[in-house]
Amino acid sequence: MRLLVIEDNRNLIANLFDYFEARGHVLDVAPDGVTGLHLAATHAYDAILLDWMLPRMEGPEVLRRLREEHRSEVPVIMLTARDELPDKIAGFRAGADDYLTKPFALPELEVRLDAVLARTRGRNPRKVLQVHDLRLDLATLEVQRGGRLLHLYPACRKLLEVLMRASPAAVPRDQLEYALWGEEPPDGDMLRSHIYELRRSVDGPFADKLLHTLPRVGYRLCAPDAPAMAGAAAGDVR
Repeated sequence: MRLLVIEDNRNLIANLFDYFEARGHVLDVAPDGVTGLHLAATHAYDAILLDWMLPRMEGPEVLRRLREEHRSEVPVIMLTARDELPDKIAGFRAGADDYLTKPFALPELEVRLDAVLARTRGRNPRKVLQVHDLRLDLATLEVQRGGRLLHLYPACRKLLEVLMRASPAAVPRDQLEYALWGEEPPDGDMLRSHIYELRRSVDGPFADKLLHTLPRVGYRLCAPDAPAMAGAAAGDVR
């Protein structure tokens, strides 16, 4: 699994990394709510572990915005010391799939993760990201624009998914590089080559151009009528 941990307790973060990485999982961490929401909206995760009390934006607000504004259905388990019934109800109403109170045993968290994933993987077997007339089927990995099937290399398809999830917001170069190569990007500007191939496939045969370069920032995929300066928002997930 690839997990996002949105948590500011360094000791708990270290314990989570030690436990889950030893079992072959990959973890990203965000120490505050704003960073966590941004990562959750622009990267693909199997599940999110979300603290309630966070700097900059509390967990329930992160979850509410992730569900309502970004229309993400990634499984989320809230990890919190709040153990009163009204808190649990508030967490579930914000969109949590499960709620685990601190302190907790890591094996219990692992079992709950397995149960949540088993429960949620079948609830939306087909999802489609759409920006303007460009569609990416996350189940079949087919990419179409204007009804025409596009053939993309796996790296270009991954870049397209990240850009579509963030659309109409820009995605920095370093985030795109991380999506492809993790912590060890190759020498040279390989990202530019992949973007060139992606642009040739997605925009080349069409009058409306969707993929835009933002100098010294990164890249943006958006409909022709999107505002020049747009806040972070997810692609249309159906």
